[in-house]
Amino acid sequence: MNDAEVQVIPPLGLLIGDSRRAEGSGGEFDHIYPATGKPTVTLPLAGPSDVVAAVEAARTALPAWRGTTAAQRRDLMLRFADLLRDHQEDIARLSVVENGMPIAVARDFPIVAADAFTYNAGWADKVGGEVVTTWPAPALDYAVDEPYGVAGIIIPWNSPVMALGLTLAPALATGNTVVLKPSRLASFTALRFGELLLEAGFPPGVVNVLPGGPEAGAALARHPGVDKLHFMGSSWVARQVLGAAAENLTPVSLELGGKSANIVFADADLQAAAALAATAIVYLSGQACVIGTRVLVEEGVHDDFIEATATAADAAVVGDPTLEATTMGPVINDGACDRILGIVDQARRSGRVRLVTGGKRLAGDLADGYYISPTIFAEVDNDHELAQREIFGPVLSILRFKTEEEAIRIANDHRYGLAGYVQTTDLRRAHRVAAALEVGSAWINGYPGVSVSAPFGGTKHSGYGRLGGAAGIREFSRPKNVWQAL
Repeated sequence: MNDAEVQVIPPLGLLIGDSRRAEGSGGEFDHIYPATGKPTVTLPLAGPSDVVAAVEAARTALPAWRGTTAAQRRDLMLRFADLLRDHQEDIARLSVVENGMPIAVARDFPIVAADAFTYNAGWADKVGGEVVTTWPAPALDYAVDEPYGVAGIIIPWNSPVMALGLTLAPALATGNTVVLKPSRLASFTALRFGELLLEAGFPPGVVNVLPGGPEAGAALARHPGVDKLHFMGSSWVARQVLGAAAENLTPVSLELGGKSANIVFADADLQAAAALAATAIVYLSGQACVIGTRVLVEEGVHDDFIEATATAADAAVVGDPTLEATTMGPVINDGACDRILGIVDQARRSGRVRLVTGGKRLAGDLADGYYISPTIFAEVDNDHELAQREIFGPVLSILRFKTEEEAIRIANDHRYGLAGYVQTTDLRRAHRVAAALEVGSAWINGYPGVSVSAPFGGTKHSGYGRLGGAAGIREFSRPKNVWQAL
């Protein structure tokens, strides 16, 4: 990484109110650029005392923010969406630095976040309530939707810009103030969002940004001044968040991991299905919760599909994420690299699966970065670790099935239930299978990305609660009933 690339990093520090604190009580973190394995900057981290200060700032800002008109909130959100579009390039380049995603991919996310603010701005002046039919005596009875108050939001490192859009937009549209904790691995874009929110005119304290580790997350989850929590991350950490939140009975919504099944029927467009399957491990280097890394293929096209998918995966341009031609970058850090390769090596030694392609750390000019070649395993049984574990890396498992009923059974035989994919030209079958999948989202013949206007969330160990669409607005508001005798 050269000096020009480091210069895109915003001023570091905790953003509490409108002040930037250059030191935090949680110590420091040396950020490493995943593409080179070299340090970039030292990031101050929030600790419990900083969480207390940020919650206080959010509570102080809450009455005035709740008191703004819906039109004022709407206009601020639209102004911020315009700023995101204006700063698309520098936010994209920050994304490259913080987690190594290719620049060609990173450019999409500021636009997704801007769309989330534009969409939810449209809800700000439409969130209302209802007149309730009264019984048994004449009365005026109505319900109004209100914000929770202070929302604590914890987001992960793999796609923070999209997470910022999906969470902040509905929280702010409904009148909540926010204490945001991004991952210490990827905090640069969240800090930039904080700056731009102030520039757009959001009052100080409405959004506070605290880069931090587990200590800060635990303090936020158990703080009695937090009225609602939204957590995005692993199910293992979610259990700790729930335990901390339980101390104050704080309501929590969760968007967690996945091991999504991608069911490919024999009548599907095989080349398109293979390209989609390969994209699951190339896009974000397989570090995404919704991707279909467990591919179920009907027996009659199984072998041809494996060949087509391997060809598509091997065509990925793996390399420097700052280059326009790069389609796949590194994984997040050295620990992730070792963990993923350890799973791959254990699978190879098991003798139960066949390695089709990949399975190694890349050398040469990429040796110092955290690069793993796109990896595909075939002949995988659903009880194998490759099929059951969320690897969160560029590893694809291919399973075979004979009947539609068997495919549904295998797809649902998993603790996760975030998403599912169906590839077929039979529309009756497509909708029949989509209805049978135990998931929060089912996509047929493609993947459009996570839509800001549609509900997104999981079932089972993939969490509960929804972001996007009207469901996202409901996630950050609650009804109050008002009754008066007539």
